[in-house]
Amino acid sequence: MSGPESIIAGLSVSQSSLLAEKLEPTAAAGSQAVDPVPVIEEHIVPLLDPKFLRYFVDVVSKVKPAHDISIQEVRANPQNYRPPCALDASGEPRVADYAVGSQDGATVPVRVYHPDPQAFGEGPYAVHLNYHGGGFVFGDLCTEAQLCLSMREAGVVVVDVNYRHCPETTWGKCIQDAWAALNWVRDSSSTLNINPTSVSIGGISAGAHICLVLQHMARDAGTPLRLCMVSVPPSTDSLTYAYYTQSSFQSFHDFHRAPVLPWKRIQYFGRLCMPQETLPELRKLWPDWWFAPIRAPNWKGLCDTFVRTAEVDPLRDEGEAYGMKVVSGGGKVTFKRYQGCPHTFMYLSFLAQKDEYDRDAIKALRVAHGLEQ
Repeated sequence: MSGPESIIAGLSVSQSSLLAEKLEPTAAAGSQAVDPVPVIEEHIVPLLDPKFLRYFVDVVSKVKPAHDISIQEVRANPQNYRPPCALDASGEPRVADYAVGSQDGATVPVRVYHPDPQAFGEGPYAVHLNYHGGGFVFGDLCTEAQLCLSMREAGVVVVDVNYRHCPETTWGKCIQDAWAALNWVRDSSSTLNINPTSVSIGGISAGAHICLVLQHMARDAGTPLRLCMVSVPPSTDSLTYAYYTQSSFQSFHDFHRAPVLPWKRIQYFGRLCMPQETLPELRKLWPDWWFAPIRAPNWKGLCDTFVRTAEVDPLRDEGEAYGMKVVSGGGKVTFKRYQGCPHTFMYLSFLAQKDEYDRDAIKALRVAHGLEQ
């Protein structure tokens, strides 16, 4: 439940590109402080990183809320609603595009990032699949390209998967697409120069939800995974809620009016992915735990898990609760909560926590794939 539409709240690319110029000089000049309380709830203000707080007050709060921007507008002008970190990496060295066939015959685009052989040898390499955020509605192969370029510095191949989105495609097809991509990667070891026994998966928000489902599917299919690395993951079916009070998790209540991913934005995604009028039929299509991975029936034998959450995020507690369920089944879980951060903070280059996030991913991948000396 993340992505460009929530983190930049409708900012155009040109607006968000002014951020670096706008943020640091203003702070350095010691300008008069802006009162954030009119745009951010008072109990949330002291929890937020000061740089994010200034960004939200000075930039994001002055444009149309993301949940008021129609899906038609975003589809017509996708370049205007990508996150500040988005880039087209198709022209970068050692980057290639492929197409994967999904279960129903649809084509799923993937972009493959190879590490530098001068730094990491000629391979075969370990491989990591990335599933982007975007509330199951938004995102493409540009959304998390910077993150993919960063993760390949672990010495692994990174495969970025552009699964299908709602509302054009029925929710749940995204999981079939993700599973097809995982199997394609393992079956394409010669083409990709990868080691099919050293595979990890990861994603942000909606992409993390997909990974939680894949983690169980891989265990059931006997497909070995070295790591499931999920960030700000939704583990419940909150997209189906009529009211935010239906959540049993405190962070969902505390931050239902958070500056990023407020309840109104979650409702926006819910209407596009799991509309109430068709929800009964949708639930018949897929296992219940696909909607809410925290309700999965079996917690034994899952791969190692790295759960990364943000302090000021309504999804914080349910993501951490998922990790504790893995622990209860005997699994190994590493937890990290990034202080002062909202949902999808890793898209914002001016935050120190974003740099920390990138370093943590590289370290985790190297350890999981046995590359750390």
